Amino acid sequence: MNFRTIIEPFRIKSVEAIAFTTREERAEALRAAGSNLFRLPAAAVLIDLLTDSGTGAMSAAQWGALMQGDESYAGSRSFYRFEAAVRDLTGFKHVIPTHQGRAAEHILFHTVLRPGQIVPSNNHFDTTRANIEAEGCEARDLVIPEGRVPALIHPFKGNVDLGALERTLAEAGDRVPLVMATITNNSGGGQPVSLENLRGIRVLCDRYHKPLFLDACRFAENAYFVKMREPGQGSRTPKAIAQETFSLADGCTMSAKKDGLANIGGFLALNDDRWAEEARNLLILTEGFPTYGGLAGYDLEAIARGLEEVVEEPYLRYRIRSIEYLGDKLTAAGVPTIRPAGGHAIYLDAKALLPHIATLEYPGVALANALYVEAGIRGVEIGTLMFGRQPDGTEVPAPMELVRLAIPRRVYTQSHIDYVAEGVIEVARKKDSIRGYRIATSPAVLRHFTATFEPLP
Repeated sequence: MNFRTIIEPFRIKSVEAIAFTTREERAEALRAAGSNLFRLPAAAVLIDLLTDSGTGAMSAAQWGALMQGDESYAGSRSFYRFEAAVRDLTGFKHVIPTHQGRAAEHILFHTVLRPGQIVPSNNHFDTTRANIEAEGCEARDLVIPEGRVPALIHPFKGNVDLGALERTLAEAGDRVPLVMATITNNSGGGQPVSLENLRGIRVLCDRYHKPLFLDACRFAENAYFVKMREPGQGSRTPKAIAQETFSLADGCTMSAKKDGLANIGGFLALNDDRWAEEARNLLILTEGFPTYGGLAGYDLEAIARGLEEVVEEPYLRYRIRSIEYLGDKLTAAGVPTIRPAGGHAIYLDAKALLPHIATLEYPGVALANALYVEAGIRGVEIGTLMFGRQPDGTEVPAPMELVRLAIPRRVYTQSHIDYVAEGVIEVARKKDSIRGYRIATSPAVLRHFTATFEPLP
């Protein structure tokens, strides 16, 4: 039908009440949490956009699949259904379940990496970077220059800079055990990677004899962007595009809490027999037997069904348009964001909105906290707090200072999104009153999860 309204391609059969709080209650809750939104109890949050990881609503078919879960320790029916669903999409020979994406990253990098090596990618997200650095290696970001300019319009701002990748391989190829690409590029605004760019990466990997791995947790959203934006792809299905995407790689890590449409789970999939054997040995030590990998049989069933649903075009059309809808409202109101809108989130440009707050006073933290106090909306800083601290303990400004508003899948309706837009616009109106923060306490790694802050005068 040629109507303009994009409706949710589902009906709601169950609801969950959310709590309303006053501004004063939220200010007190934030103070008690050390001014860190991760430390808030979820009951104190009205609209929770902290992450889209594991926060989505499962379908009736997924809940039905849970009832078919086989909880056998070894060789359960549920594993073989899960394995078949993953192979149908990816084509990879070995499928290794894990309890979530970061476990797959840990197993891959602990198996493959040696101290002093380099892992190039477009952008590594937080746990990926931390798992690489935990092995004494460098996570090198090689996104195209357009991917570092929030307001610049470009259809594939997640692309890898092929020239920079070739220089890395030519100059330090002996230190590069594998190349990665994150689809979509979370650190850079949920921006997609084109098939043309992935083919270019594949050519370089073949030339320098390097395997290519995908951080594939939002592969379906990336496939839909390819369909909509890349010449010659418009007549193809998202599933066919996703299958070609995986065919260009040698393996992937996956958080099924995103485009697996499940509340928990992930996997490592790859073709290399030796790496797979070593990975399974580590899996047994840290996660569980290779046919359950730290998951219940019913979790494997939910993921298998989710991987089928996520490439359905009505779902993806609704998903991408829902994010774009919020971005359009904020752009019309003059709120600076990463443009065009990403696949899973809107990223507010805190540096542009709050130029009076210095980088080391964490403008992203300041903006996210102000949005929570003003409207009860929880987002997350993606900037110098998350990425500024280096392995040697020094601090450098991140390329961008952002606040990510990640939209859970199939959870919020248009009225919720309208409310989010209204809240952001109100905070932007009061931007001159927002002040920065200093770190009060901080762990050695992944500090954004548990650090505490004090507001500056």
